[in-house]
Amino acid sequence: MNHLTNIAFIGNSLPRRCGIATFTTDLQQAVSKSPAHVATAIVAMTDHGHVYDYPPEVRLAIADDNRDDYIRAGDVLNVGNFDVACLQHEFGIFGGEDGDHIVALLSRLKMPIITTLHTVLAEPSSGQRRVLNKVIDLSAKVVVMAEKGRTFLEQVYRVSADKIEVVPHGIPNIPFLEPAVSKAALGFNARSVILTFGLLSPNKGIEVMIDAMPLILESSPDAVYVILGATHPNLVRDQGETYRESLVTRVNDLGIADSVVFLDRFVDKASLLDFISMCDVYATPYLNEAQMTSGTLAYSFGLGKAVVSTPYWHARELLAEGRGVLVPFGDATAIGREVASLLTDDGRRDAMRRRAYQISRPMTWQKIAERYLALFSEITHRNPAADPKPTNIVTRKADTPPELQFGHFLSMCDDTGLFQHAIYSVPDRAHGYCVDDNARALLLSVALKEAGERLLPDALTSRFASFVQHAWNPDEKHFRNFMGFDRRWLEDRGSQDSHGRTLWALGECARSDASPSRRAWAAALFSQALPTVEGFGSPRAWAFALLGLEGYCAASPRDVFAHQIRSTLADRLADIFHSVERTGWIWFEENLSYDNARLSQALIATGLSAERPDYVAAGIKSLRWLMTVQTSPEGLFRPIGTDGFTDRTREVKLFDQQPLEATATIGACHAAWRVSHDITWKEEAAKAFAWFLGSNDLSLPVVDPDTGGCRDGLHPMRLNENRGGESVVSYLLGLVEFRKLSRASDHPSTFAPLRALTA
Repeated sequence: MNHLTNIAFIGNSLPRRCGIATFTTDLQQAVSKSPAHVATAIVAMTDHGHVYDYPPEVRLAIADDNRDDYIRAGDVLNVGNFDVACLQHEFGIFGGEDGDHIVALLSRLKMPIITTLHTVLAEPSSGQRRVLNKVIDLSAKVVVMAEKGRTFLEQVYRVSADKIEVVPHGIPNIPFLEPAVSKAALGFNARSVILTFGLLSPNKGIEVMIDAMPLILESSPDAVYVILGATHPNLVRDQGETYRESLVTRVNDLGIADSVVFLDRFVDKASLLDFISMCDVYATPYLNEAQMTSGTLAYSFGLGKAVVSTPYWHARELLAEGRGVLVPFGDATAIGREVASLLTDDGRRDAMRRRAYQISRPMTWQKIAERYLALFSEITHRNPAADPKPTNIVTRKADTPPELQFGHFLSMCDDTGLFQHAIYSVPDRAHGYCVDDNARALLLSVALKEAGERLLPDALTSRFASFVQHAWNPDEKHFRNFMGFDRRWLEDRGSQDSHGRTLWALGECARSDASPSRRAWAAALFSQALPTVEGFGSPRAWAFALLGLEGYCAASPRDVFAHQIRSTLADRLADIFHSVERTGWIWFEENLSYDNARLSQALIATGLSAERPDYVAAGIKSLRWLMTVQTSPEGLFRPIGTDGFTDRTREVKLFDQQPLEATATIGACHAAWRVSHDITWKEEAAKAFAWFLGSNDLSLPVVDPDTGGCRDGLHPMRLNENRGGESVVSYLLGLVEFRKLSRASDHPSTFAPLRALTA
């Protein structure tokens, strides 16, 4: 396998003052500082009439209106031994008609190109469409930063789905900070600070926020609106400072000069982070929804700020589901009301801040650099799945399962519960905990008893149960999911899937826990939380709840309501299966996503318990089809990758492959074997388990058998060396289930109707 050595980034560069320059520089620096140890260089676009003191990383500058410079740059890159060129495309930064000079450069390059599109127009002019289509045709991959960009590329520009990747805008990785320290340093002590930053221009909607200030001051008289940023250089060139002066006049006319501060400067990154850190609320009152990417929004969200924004495309995605507040375009009353509400409600504002910080951790520049490096590797190497099978490929069989080792699992637990993430094998406290992983850990504790394995310490099982209990929000009738390291919940309710997964753990605990008292507790909490599921629309939430109901109904056979809910959820799963199923697509949904096999498992297990052959038949049929999709041409288990899930019109995405999928498949195969005792299901489970041991597309073991540690998955060309809570508990659950299945005797099924259906 060749190693990447040299990457060229094409775009604007600091000290040029614009968002593309900041992005290009940040991405180049993040890649150069990554453990991959690649050399990087920037080819910088210089706008007409300007001269910049570029840093050494800028190897070449192009005068944006000089086509010969583009041609020369292409020749220089070709002799520079670059593995990949990464273009930052934005309308307006390249010369020629609709920026077509950049095509002259790209068309000369001999190395593969990845293009990041900072704008994808929904209604391009004929020239813009022509140029962008040429850029896309010359690129091996195109990257957008929001799902809306993917939609436009597919629907407006007819780009193949397998050519598009969604990678979010990067953010600095700094600790979660309270505003007080930065306020004192910047002279805003004891003030409630609202901030907007970025190059000033009329489309930013600053006047709307100014008009909202009198309403805000009614409830927060100490509030100050800080407008940080120089006027956009193009605006200064054409109109001077007329726009800024109009805003100052507006402030004076409203009599709020003491509550609005204009800071006319382009700040460096360190200063910018200080300003963001000091604000209580960040506002982006843009006037136009056609804003695909906002670096200012990404930075503020990533620093853990409560954000109030108009619903432009990027904000609508990033701030959805209560991660921020969205208000109508141009509505000063609405934005004033929402900002005032946040300034006067410390608890709500703090919860929103912490949730934003928690959710944004995958957006740090380090993580974004990893995503880009994976793409660079993918396009510079042949797809490993398409290569002839290497003679040294690992095909270790799992006929004799390894022994259970809990060393890494125990290191991932503290006195609160199971940590969510790890950096390599070191628990990552910054990401705290989640009920998803602690419910899985409780499920593991119970499964060990049921399988006759060595038990976890009872105090640890009790800790997982306590986490689940604390996650229950009786006011919302939902389980919370994410908790910070400081034991503060980051939301009032978690997802439907996390609620269903927690019910699964409780149901099994109610049936099989070693402690009679804990069994009673689990049954009581399960009964409280079950009715909420009836209103869910997620098929996976239904499936997880059904798996929990298998245990709960065995422990509480007289609970009529539970039996009714079980029938309702199973009918829903069966109904969507029959409505979606068609030739070549034998599945419950129009796509395949995560934990897929649990849908089949839920119907099979419910059909066995409730003696419903129709459920079992649908579950077996769907699982048989899924196994064909999850099997490589070499006969290896290959789970659906998270880089882009398959659907009926797209090819299967191979990466990233995650332990969760192998474990779900083992569980579903075990359920299928229980009703049929067909040896084929044991063989399929063995293939899925062998994925952990190295029988996979990379021929690399995912687990460390000495510690029980499990890596977070397979990237296109390497392992993900982090070993988080979900991965280790998934591996251990899969191992326990596979060991139990391996010990089971192959006597015929006792339920004749199911045996006949599954033969």
